[in-house]
Amino acid sequence: MRHFTLAAIAALGLAGGTAAQETTYKMATIAPSLGQAITMATFANIVSDGLEDVEIEVSGGGAATVHQLEVGRGNLDFAMTSPLIYNFMADGRIMYKNEADAPEAAKNVRLLMWFPYGQYHYAVRADSDIETLDDIEGTTVFLGPQGGGAFNGAKGWIEATTGLVVNEDYQAIKSNWQTGFQAFLDGKIDMYVNGCLDPCQQFIQFTETEDLRFVGPESHEGERVTKWLGKFRFLEEIPAGQYAGQKNEGPVMSTNTAVGIAVRADMDEDTVYRITKHFWDNLESVTSDAPWAKALDVNFAASKRGQIELHPGAARYYREVGGM
Repeated sequence: MRHFTLAAIAALGLAGGTAAQETTYKMATIAPSLGQAITMATFANIVSDGLEDVEIEVSGGGAATVHQLEVGRGNLDFAMTSPLIYNFMADGRIMYKNEADAPEAAKNVRLLMWFPYGQYHYAVRADSDIETLDDIEGTTVFLGPQGGGAFNGAKGWIEATTGLVVNEDYQAIKSNWQTGFQAFLDGKIDMYVNGCLDPCQQFIQFTETEDLRFVGPESHEGERVTKWLGKFRFLEEIPAGQYAGQKNEGPVMSTNTAVGIAVRADMDEDTVYRITKHFWDNLESVTSDAPWAKALDVNFAASKRGQIELHPGAARYYREVGGM
């Protein structure tokens, strides 16, 4: 992302009327070490570096559910969204039930793009007695910050496939992303869960000094699993050989879902069109440094998921390239 000194700004002002007037937009995302936040920051960097009149400032940390509401209220320009979380906001349910303005605010939230959240990785040390998720009874784990979407996704998959209930059959620590990972590094918990697009920074770091295995359930079939997956989650394997210290002999079944970049509905259509186009036109510039970027796809980005609608500017671009 560009960062201008006062002298540089002054120089731009003296350059005459040919320079475009730059507008700064605010993007909020989750903990900056997480893959989804890295995807969003990469999006902001590509756009800010390439469009002279657009600067996207990114702040990391906090809850995506709150960030999405603030986009609707006009206090943010971009934030993370998901099909379920947007539906909850539009309907004023679950975490939005005490936010009287949530349904109205949802009308000012539109989609710029979807991208894969990443497979949920259920990680244990390579010498652990936990061979499948069915073996975690009586253990202590980190599923994500309690009450968040990642926590609910992980506990739901475990219960649907194994019947084990969080904080009854096994214990989930109350922690944020940073301290949850540190607890795993320190050997204070038996399993660490993180949904991310490989390669994930946390597992790169862990396997610098120790070996690990990813575990799945004994069975991922049945009515309970189908019901839990619903419309917005899907099965996806974690391949073997993703990390130097990964000891899986074959792929492990897990789940994935979609998250997205939400944008204010009242943002100028042409601006959103140019932002969307510039990102996709220049995505290849980062794939060598960010291999996960190869998982991004315009058809996935423009797909219909839940109640949220594409911003007209983004929709114009996707129509042009055949993504919708």
